[in-house]
Amino acid sequence: MGVSHLQNGTREAEILDVLVIGAGIGGINTAYRLQSQLPTATFAVLEGRGNIGGTWDLFRYPGIRSDSDLFCFGFQWEPWPYETPIAKGPLIREYMQNCVAKYSLDRYIRFHHRVLSADWSRETEQWTIKAEHDGQIKEFKARWVVFGTGYYDYKNPLKTVIPGLETFKGKVIHPQHWPEDYDHSGKKIIVIGSGATAVTLVPALAETAEAVTMVQRSPSYIVSAKNKSPARSLLMKLLPASISGTWLRIVYLYNIYLVVLFCRYFPQLARKIFIGRTIQQLPKRIPHNPHFEPAYSPWQQRLCLSPDGDFFQAFREKPNTNILTGHIDTVTENGLRMKDGTTAEADVIVTATGLQMQMGGNVAVTVNGEKMDWAGRLVWNGAMLQDVPNMMFIIGYVDAAWTLGADDTAHILTRLIKYMNSKGVSTATPRVPPEGTNGYRRFWQLTSTYSNEAQSILPTYGNTGPWRPKNSPPLDWLHGKFGDIVTGLHFSS
Repeated sequence: MGVSHLQNGTREAEILDVLVIGAGIGGINTAYRLQSQLPTATFAVLEGRGNIGGTWDLFRYPGIRSDSDLFCFGFQWEPWPYETPIAKGPLIREYMQNCVAKYSLDRYIRFHHRVLSADWSRETEQWTIKAEHDGQIKEFKARWVVFGTGYYDYKNPLKTVIPGLETFKGKVIHPQHWPEDYDHSGKKIIVIGSGATAVTLVPALAETAEAVTMVQRSPSYIVSAKNKSPARSLLMKLLPASISGTWLRIVYLYNIYLVVLFCRYFPQLARKIFIGRTIQQLPKRIPHNPHFEPAYSPWQQRLCLSPDGDFFQAFREKPNTNILTGHIDTVTENGLRMKDGTTAEADVIVTATGLQMQMGGNVAVTVNGEKMDWAGRLVWNGAMLQDVPNMMFIIGYVDAAWTLGADDTAHILTRLIKYMNSKGVSTATPRVPPEGTNGYRRFWQLTSTYSNEAQSILPTYGNTGPWRPKNSPPLDWLHGKFGDIVTGLHFSS
């Protein structure tokens, strides 16, 4: 619905201290931190959809699950209560709903409020936010605005050219828009892609499909991990949830952090270990080369997780599951043909080809009437943008649980507001020092196709001080809780 078709609301603007955009994992966590750390602050969470959950409410494809452990991905203030660290979407949604209900966070959430614009005024020292709700434009004014909108476009997936796709007579589905209650049983399915979504889909579809063929241009690293542990189960039964949850969060946080460091400093050895473990799990009919021989080092792109090795189990136990690696020559009426002449038949083609990155949830942001462009702006402490007053955005890690990074931002937000209140100042604006930041670094530090294609629209990091990227969850947590949150900011009142 275009703005021109909307009616202006008749009520005066609601005035708040903080307005949070998005009721996903980051928005809910921010709401909790605001409620607990700033009990006198007024705030609201605007959510364009009809449910909380963000990604977990949007994605409904078969097998949808977490690709990082829930002991870290869950909230620090309400530990993940289940024994398995990897869980499917419905259980994650239930957990989030329980958290919102338990801490009465639902009183702050306004559903079906699609934010259209946010404008900062130097004169009033506040943001004016306009949102569409029930065909009308509602206006809010806030001292701070927080974007918990994630990093990709909810409406439009990444556009990938697949030769001849328009000639296919079967059904074409993108996982981002999986049809509700679609029955894939008994069908021949081709899954195009090699990332986490494809690795999740293949074993789930193979359970009831007649045949599943994964088609990839280049392989990814796929790491199996046990999802059940008697020792972990015993720990959770013997100790209170607050103690066992904290312990498991620390253990898993350092586990993935050490793995990332190992991959970063010993890439060839890490590659050898991952490929060696993959070979052990493959059936003899499927060679590891070229299907599981990535051309890049581990963590230059995401590692794909396979809980209890379900991905490899599908290839071992279901002869109807196959994989093709190479370039597609063309899609045909009833399948596709690779450039090497290999063919595969299909009733359904699933294009698991990636997400389209987007900053700010397609909200038009202006500062003193001038359009604010996310592209190229330096990021302060992983939370604010160069020359943009009183605005934070929530971003997680590419190589660790998203919530860890989101919580760092929430702590910085609440601490900064307390600091400003104590000093009697009303605005905080990141300013790059005259000497610069000693060069620039990528904002999204992966070499995946979706990341490379989005570089022109993304902000950037520097190499010094508060302009450096967040890449150490333990140290970033300490900084968010206790570190310097003043350097790099210009304060005014």
